[in-house]
Amino acid sequence: MKALILAAGRGERMRPLTDHTPKPLLEVRGKRLIEWHLEALARAGVREVVVNTAWLEEQFPAALGDGSRYGVHITYSFEGRDHGGALETAGGIAKALPLLGDAFWVVSGDVYIPGFAFDPVDATLFVESDALGELWLVKNAPHHPAGDFGIDADRLASRTAGPKLTWASVGLFRAALFRDIPVGTKMALRPKLERAIDEGRLRAEFFGGSWTDVGTMERLAALNAPLK
Repeated sequence: MKALILAAGRGERMRPLTDHTPKPLLEVRGKRLIEWHLEALARAGVREVVVNTAWLEEQFPAALGDGSRYGVHITYSFEGRDHGGALETAGGIAKALPLLGDAFWVVSGDVYIPGFAFDPVDATLFVESDALGELWLVKNAPHHPAGDFGIDADRLASRTAGPKLTWASVGLFRAALFRDIPVGTKMALRPKLERAIDEGRLRAEFFGGSWTDVGTMERLAALNAPLK
């Protein structure tokens, strides 16, 4: 099982820090955000990682190299070089498909989720199912009180089941969900998730550990405040 770390975004709300540094390369508690994911993936036995890039993308190979220091091999999907900018989430996944295989992990490079294990058992069960995707959901943060999806009685993601929870930007996906997207197309992920929900093929799990969408300077500062 390979993994894709989404790292192409501009990070507008984190300016001026992101004027000079891509958000996934900002430090949280002594490590770059993306390094938390690389180390967790390596612990779970994932050895092949794709990182998609666009904004200040030359900084990623310079900072991370080939991934060997983390116990993985990194391949880069350069959206800026090849398409002039970020392709959004679904478009970025579609471009990276030749590097990923039939089923793969996806995690956003700008979330802090240190307790997530990328469990190989979850990956195996996903492959053996007919699901197009599987999302991990968390409790809603104050900045996103309405949430995204619920979990129904069959452990499927739902637009109507309550309570609504927030997608943690971690999931498992099949390439089949994205193969109809022409490479180079800008496309958000939400329409693809809703298609899988309508087909009854989007699984969902609750994750109760620590999670932060590091989307503002205030949240970054809170994570880096001295621990009490």
